Amino acid sequence: MVLQVQEGLLTTNAPHILVATAVPAERDAVARAFTPSMGFTCDVIAAGVGPAAAAAATATALAGASYDLVVSAGIAGGFQPEAPVGSLVIADEITVADLGAETPDGFLPVTELGFGAVTHRPPSALVRDLAAATGARTGAVLTVSTVTGTAARATELRARHPRALAEAMEGFGVAEAAAAHGIPVLELRAVSNPVGPRDRAAWRIGDALAALTEGFGKCAPVLESWNRHDPFD
Repeated sequence: MVLQVQEGLLTTNAPHILVATAVPAERDAVARAFTPSMGFTCDVIAAGVGPAAAAAATATALAGASYDLVVSAGIAGGFQPEAPVGSLVIADEITVADLGAETPDGFLPVTELGFGAVTHRPPSALVRDLAAATGARTGAVLTVSTVTGTAARATELRARHPRALAEAMEGFGVAEAAAAHGIPVLELRAVSNPVGPRDRAAWRIGDALAALTEGFGKCAPVLESWNRHDPFD
């Protein structure tokens, strides 16, 4: 289901934003942040879990309407200690961590095999402004198809991606769909658990969803002034 937030005093230049989450709880957390007085329109979708579902649902939404910005949003695992539970992370690069090949010498990303892409970069000025408004940390957010469940895997990912702050399962799929339509993309995540050994007792999903709502509320003034034709500096 698509939640549409289209109230307020809008100008003809008001941005139209698509926010793609994975599940309804994330979708609803984002939608709660928006008020009738905001100066932009926003559609929020629950696109499904994983990069394939996220790409398909986002591409379908983009084919049906004109948007100025696409945001991948939800909760995520955070690499410790840089991204503690409850913190907010905004990606300055959206990188797929497991698209490639295993070799006797280790993992090779698909780019080193001579094709494809593994990273999308959001507009740096927008990332900077949103981080200032929300207090979010900025760095790489990894997209994985299998959530990390061991300390060894967390260490391996950090060795290959030293700037990584968080991992989630949809960002790269959303970014691929946005790129195919020539639309800039962001990824915003609230940390619900540490990346590493799987310990559900340590998850704080409710706290992360609350942080997601609060974070998007603080984003609103920046998004109101967003112009997709500004330089991607």
